[in-house]
Amino acid sequence: MEMETLLLAEDKESLARVISEALEPEGYRVEIAATGTEAVRKLASGRRFSFVLTDLRLPGVDGIGVLRASREHNPDCPVIVMTAYGTIEEAVEAMKLGAWDFVQKPVDIDYLALILRRAREHQALKSENLLLRQEFQEKLGLPVIIGDSAPMRELTRKIQRVAPTDSTVLLTGESGTGKELFARAIHALSPRKNRPFVAVNCAAIPDTLIENELFGHEKGSYTGAASRQLGKFELAAGGTVFLDEIGELALSVQSKILRVLQEHSFERIGGQHSIEADVRVVCATNRDLTLAISEGKFREDLFFRIHVFPVEVPSLRARKEDIRPLARFFASRYAAEVGKREMSIGEEAWSVLMQHDWPGNVRELENAIERAVILADGQEIAARDLQLIPTAMGGSLRQVLDLSGTLGEAVGRASERVEREKISEVLRETRDRQLAAERLGITARTLASKMRHHGIDDDETS
Repeated sequence: MEMETLLLAEDKESLARVISEALEPEGYRVEIAATGTEAVRKLASGRRFSFVLTDLRLPGVDGIGVLRASREHNPDCPVIVMTAYGTIEEAVEAMKLGAWDFVQKPVDIDYLALILRRAREHQALKSENLLLRQEFQEKLGLPVIIGDSAPMRELTRKIQRVAPTDSTVLLTGESGTGKELFARAIHALSPRKNRPFVAVNCAAIPDTLIENELFGHEKGSYTGAASRQLGKFELAAGGTVFLDEIGELALSVQSKILRVLQEHSFERIGGQHSIEADVRVVCATNRDLTLAISEGKFREDLFFRIHVFPVEVPSLRARKEDIRPLARFFASRYAAEVGKREMSIGEEAWSVLMQHDWPGNVRELENAIERAVILADGQEIAARDLQLIPTAMGGSLRQVLDLSGTLGEAVGRASERVEREKISEVLRETRDRQLAAERLGITARTLASKMRHHGIDDDETS
């Protein structure tokens, strides 16, 4: 049985010892605070407790104060209060303030164990979909996480399990799956949530600047360094550093990241003294790092340091049942932004959305719905409004397009195909060259020329 930590605030040493010895076989690691002041200090330290059991009458801060501290620093932790005979009114008041339950002294250990088991079951049920509940996301100021598929449930379960720890997390998955979103969720669910979350896109910063960006520099360390500059690891003190696309880092910078993870320290460029790196590191990549290691592009020792807790973010193809709630969410959001009433999605549009392969994942879906909301004539998104590049009913682009030859040759063939398909589609819908030209944003003469070029006849589009 996995041990859960219970904070016991009780000033009578003998009772505290009895409760502790009785609960440990039940799977609780009991940490005793002899005063309310000590209990509040432990709660304020940022440590997470699974449960709090507190006497109402304590030296220093009383049990109500302990309850308030727990609600402030660990709001999802059940608090059970112990009360002596004759102080039931105080226990009722504690319940109104958010206590889970209360027990009377002398404490019946079996009854206390029963209350804790019920609280544990309630927490398990409550936390099952925690990251998928909008009210929780809004409370933490998180971007909205949407999805009820099995892959999403497994992903959120892992994130909720690792978030309270300081373990390094490696998020893997294709581009557009929302890896930064889940990195922010890890931070928001951690004891570091009130400290900075600093994201660094390693692929977007040139190799010549990335070291300075991460670690900062001292005044005069190089030409143009007119003053000291703090790096991201210093700016994130006490919080979380998110290294997105870590696989793009140069080997020289990888060695410095390794030192941060091993020794929890670094030096600014031009600096002579080590600086403590009190940060939690979350990394992300869409590359196969094992392949990069074999190619000599990624350090094996760094890989093992960041691979402590790997989490794969599923592609949208792997959770297609989430397409409908995601599409509805994006349609509602962008309709509000452009001043339209609530948008619906037509059946043909749903068919297109469900058949598409989504190589760009959730980011591609969001962009498609935003574009469709703008293009839609009425309150319903039609299939033509989506303007998706076809992917052969769930196949890859390679199955649809001829990608042989040079980049210019492949792009030219793809452009020709998209142009022909688009012109044919609009002509079929309008059955009028002038209307089709207006919708395509070209002149009727240009349309006629392109129809001749692509061999499109009016009969073919009717």
